[in-house]
Amino acid sequence: MAKTEILVIDDEPQIRKLLSITLGSNGYFVKQAASAKEGMMNIANDPPDMVILDLGLPDECGHTVLQKLREWYTNPILILSVQNSEDDIINALDSGANDYLSKPFRTGELLARIRSALRSTIQEECSPIITCGELQIDLSERTVKKNGELIKLTATEYALLALFVRNEGKVLTHQYLLRDVWGPGYINQSQYLRVFIAQLRKKIENDPNRPELFLTESGVGYRFICKNNEL
Repeated sequence: MAKTEILVIDDEPQIRKLLSITLGSNGYFVKQAASAKEGMMNIANDPPDMVILDLGLPDECGHTVLQKLREWYTNPILILSVQNSEDDIINALDSGANDYLSKPFRTGELLARIRSALRSTIQEECSPIITCGELQIDLSERTVKKNGELIKLTATEYALLALFVRNEGKVLTHQYLLRDVWGPGYINQSQYLRVFIAQLRKKIENDPNRPELFLTESGVGYRFICKNNEL
């Protein structure tokens, strides 16, 4: 079975070396690029299963590289950068990054984020039925069950849940969620989102006050995590 291939685009030799050793010892095949141009050429010639992208590249802004890649590259992209302002994170996620991790980073967390991003891609490709612990979401039948019991959701609640499930493990920003579910005219109506997240937690979480599925990413958005999967 072929190893999962990850391309690291980062201008710091120490980071590339660290990631090569770390990811290689965990069963991944790692390729490296020290610039935006080299990385883009690498992806165009031999698209990897995943890209780890730094925003501070010497020849082109990482945000621009991300936007260009998302015009055609559909596999996961993880941002790994010292640029960790709220605006940088939101812009990257809204431009199509699957996740964002700030330097310096913990190895265990990086590996968990990689697994989560790759897992969500496999789930979407392989099955319309997603199982998260006691919860079962059938995307083809548009049904949701918990412990075998049907959960009644409104059309908007289901649309929001389905969006989260298709992006399991990925941080979705407030603006992204509002634009996708309610439309472009609602991107500043964050109260809509708070109300519907609260409703989903009440219907689906075991303890809505201590959510395990719908996690809040403070100041940025929300992340949906399957309970039976590692993070």
